[in-house]
Amino acid sequence: MEQKLTGVPETLLVPLWARATETKHENPIIKDEKAVEIMAKIEYDFSKFKNQEPTQISVAVRTELLDKAAKTFIDKYPTATIINIGCGLDTRFLRTDNGKICWYDLDLPEVITIREQFFNESERHKMIAKSVFDYSWIDDIKAKGPVLIIAEGIFMYLTEQEVEEIMDKLAHAFKGAEMLLETTPASLVKQNQEHDLIKDQYKIEARLQWGIKKGKDIEKLNSHIEFIEDWHYFDYHKNRWRIIRWLSLIPTFKDRFGNRIVHLKFI
Repeated sequence: MEQKLTGVPETLLVPLWARATETKHENPIIKDEKAVEIMAKIEYDFSKFKNQEPTQISVAVRTELLDKAAKTFIDKYPTATIINIGCGLDTRFLRTDNGKICWYDLDLPEVITIREQFFNESERHKMIAKSVFDYSWIDDIKAKGPVLIIAEGIFMYLTEQEVEEIMDKLAHAFKGAEMLLETTPASLVKQNQEHDLIKDQYKIEARLQWGIKKGKDIEKLNSHIEFIEDWHYFDYHKNRWRIIRWLSLIPTFKDRFGNRIVHLKFI
């Protein structure tokens, strides 16, 4: 299948490549055989990602962190509803399904068209082909039990105003829900304004636009957001980070260059 995605949607191929690559590692952080299968069927020049080892490790670590956090939530609430915003070619449902949860994968129509070639919907696993800004998707969610919202690899490409708007919609539509949100350091966003990092590294037309310095800064977006905890990528699997392992001991470096998963609640 030839790949025609461009811009931000094209960035979904980076984590697909990263998870497939990690699965083949001799001592993998995560295993995602579905990613290996999908990557083999997509006609795309994945070789342009081959020198992006820090990115590859970051995706493996974030996958592990999000899997563990999602499983913890599901163990606590076995009939939960999970909303995966900007799902791309994510395969988390396959790894976390307990036979009772209800899962919604949300992404742009062109992305869902690709997903449909690799995933089948079921009574408990639905795909929504809409932009996150088309808030009619909220009406498509038939929540049963507590709600967990996951957003990885998407919010950093939105403006702060757009992030605030989305968070306000989520806070009002899903009061009491929890969210797992990938964030990028504000310093990297500033650096991206001077140098197009995504284009330079991956030859993809997408620009970083929003970031935060600390996990608790997420509360500044909306008075209905309560920060719970966060997990910094550099704190995990330090043996894989090479020189970054030592640089991350410097607090300013860690804050300026490492992504994190922020766990929050809408109150």
